[in-house]
Amino acid sequence: ALRIQADLHEQGERVSRQRIGRLMRQAALVARGKRKFRTTTKVKSSRPVAENILAREFTADGPNQKWVTDITYLPTREGWLYLATVMDLYSRKIVGWALNERLQTPLVTAALEMAVGRRKPPGGLLHHSDRGSQYTSEVYKQALDRLQAVQSMSEKGECWDNAVQESFFATLKTEMGLSEAQW
Repeated sequence: ALRIQADLHEQGERVSRQRIGRLMRQAALVARGKRKFRTTTKVKSSRPVAENILAREFTADGPNQKWVTDITYLPTREGWLYLATVMDLYSRKIVGWALNERLQTPLVTAALEMAVGRRKPPGGLLHHSDRGSQYTSEVYKQALDRLQAVQSMSEKGECWDNAVQESFFATLKTEMGLSEAQW
């Protein structure tokens, strides 16, 4: 009623908020609120971040040289599910993935473990992610150390640094029939 009253006032009409509210109730009209913003990346500034070694070089000469990883959320009838994926930049295939109701380190660790189990990469693998708390956690860093992987992270606020993962998620959601408004 407040927004309608403001719009009408701009057009030179004087109508009380109470009258607008009464007319809306009679017509069974309700205001649509703004969609809640969902953050998928939480940065803990106290944790060190890795240098951006990938530097938007999204090609590889062979498999298991460069992996990129990210998280997205998917709407379901029962609430949100979070999907973490690991992509090999050589083939652009998802080599590891995990789903969870919680956006925490075990989600990304499970995706990494699946990728390692399926691909068994050699030491020296370049592993790129954003600066989310899941990827800066000590548990995740230890998993990468066991792999002898080199960690790389996007610059702060630079979604283009992980554009191939973002593109994959956009394609996935389009194929699922989700509109951008549902993302």
